[in-house]
Amino acid sequence: MGKSDWEAKVAELSYVHGASGERLIGKTIGQAFEEMCQARPAGLALISRHQDVRWSWAELKARVDAFAAGLLDLGLEPGDRIGVWAPNCWEWVVTQFATARAGLVLVNINPAYRLSEAEYALNKVGCRALVTAVRHKTSEYLAMVRELRPRLPRLEHVITTGEEVHADALAFADVLARTADRDRLEAVAARLQFDDAINIQFTSGTTGFPKGATLSHHNILNNGHFVGRAIGLQAGEKVCIPVPLYHCFGMVMGNLACVAHGATMVFPAEAFDPLAVLETVEAERCQALYGVPTMFIAALGHPEFERFDLTSLRTGIMAGSPCPIEVMKQVISRMHMPEVTIAYGMTETSPVSFQSGTDDSLERRVSTVGRIQPHLEVKIVDAEGRIVPRGEPGELCTRGYSVMIGYWDDPEKTAEAIDAGGWMHTGDLAVIDDEGFCNIVGRIKDMVIRGGENIYPREIEEYLYRHPAIQDVQVIGVPDPKYGEELCAWIVLKPGEALDAEAVRAFCKGQIAHYKIPRHIRFVEGFPTTVTGKVQKFAMRKAMIEELDLVLEKDGVGLLHEEAPERRRPRVRRLRRQRPGEPGTGRGPAETRR
Repeated sequence: MGKSDWEAKVAELSYVHGASGERLIGKTIGQAFEEMCQARPAGLALISRHQDVRWSWAELKARVDAFAAGLLDLGLEPGDRIGVWAPNCWEWVVTQFATARAGLVLVNINPAYRLSEAEYALNKVGCRALVTAVRHKTSEYLAMVRELRPRLPRLEHVITTGEEVHADALAFADVLARTADRDRLEAVAARLQFDDAINIQFTSGTTGFPKGATLSHHNILNNGHFVGRAIGLQAGEKVCIPVPLYHCFGMVMGNLACVAHGATMVFPAEAFDPLAVLETVEAERCQALYGVPTMFIAALGHPEFERFDLTSLRTGIMAGSPCPIEVMKQVISRMHMPEVTIAYGMTETSPVSFQSGTDDSLERRVSTVGRIQPHLEVKIVDAEGRIVPRGEPGELCTRGYSVMIGYWDDPEKTAEAIDAGGWMHTGDLAVIDDEGFCNIVGRIKDMVIRGGENIYPREIEEYLYRHPAIQDVQVIGVPDPKYGEELCAWIVLKPGEALDAEAVRAFCKGQIAHYKIPRHIRFVEGFPTTVTGKVQKFAMRKAMIEELDLVLEKDGVGLLHEEAPERRRPRVRRLRRQRPGEPGTGRGPAETRR
């Protein structure tokens, strides 16, 4: 086989690499932060509107250095873990960069965690210190810490954000004000290496304990840089960041992208509020806006949307979960974001692997997650691990600088996720076309097998978004005694719209294959989600199993869908079959809503 024939053969495979003439950044986060503060001391670095804070890079640096020196003065040493359990606030940002300067490993604690979850996370990584809000919404963080303290043997220091003073905790301001040895901080910072672990983020799962994805300076600093470059982020531009900082979307794609390019971090509120986002974009004249699809949907659907001037926007990122095509089109047209991009990735890959370009065609940006990021490799493989031809679906695997160090203190789970070749197995089903654009078609475990037909829920979701009355939709598979699985659609209607299940099916008939038309259709006010806005399809499946009175069988024992082996479809029996016209059990969403 000649060289040209061999090259042609390789080009037919679902393998892409991000060849780039731009070098990776060989610096620690602290070094990159210091350089930006020196380059733009008077430039605006951070705006926290709900806290009435507006700081230049020089002002932010003064607080970061003071807090970093204060943490070392408390006796913390490079490599020690320090948790942060708080909603979006300036203290979160200061903690992020102070820990990077001091070589402390920042542990992101989900603001939605309760007692057992927080206890597990803090003990798993052995946190010696914790920065926490006193409270947020219904979460009494400090009260929970007090209750947990006897069960947290490694925890020595609790530091509270805000202005309240508590006898059993240090105030954030007190740590800032400590008379600490700045020379020691500089000596510590000079010894740090960019491959050092600097961040632990716990991944959510449907079963078992969460895993602590351990990331290095090199992982997340470079990813933040390339994400910002993809949207053309410029020094002095403002990025509205309503996504939570505890997540990669906020602290990497948001904060680190701003540090890498000299842009301004703008926080509208402690947690996502569509009105606060709209007000912030208008008042601050933001050029970029980040969010998961549900956030953009909420902003577009806000009753006061039309009164806001959003013409300052030009770009942004929609990521975190599959991005509906029709929503993307509305963001471009109604929110004045002609250069908005789609990004795809996962916490374990720092996070972004694919991102669309601002100059990609509208068709490409609304139907794919773009091309591979620089310096990364991706292959699409079948169940046997073989690379599939272009255009065929398979599991997406990533390799390169972005792949995590591993799961903290969990070599077995690490080995399951990262193979001997260094490939991170994502569990996502994807297709790569002839031009290298990637389309995520679902999760391996979300793929529905109905009567032997493989069905990807996202394809049906994208079609249903075209209906003018539908605001949001999620499609799942539920057990069925005849076909093994059947499709179920949960639908949120636009305000003032009316629709019933038969009208939805009629909309599908003749347009998509009959076996792709959802058998079960429910109209709901919203979906169960994580704090980051990711839809929890496993919770929807569980609710439908209960509503439909189904039990799955494995060797004669009933079990829930999520407990079933992923590659085996268990037998199903119905406990009680509903008669036509009989009302539901009352435990699930309503059949219709007007």
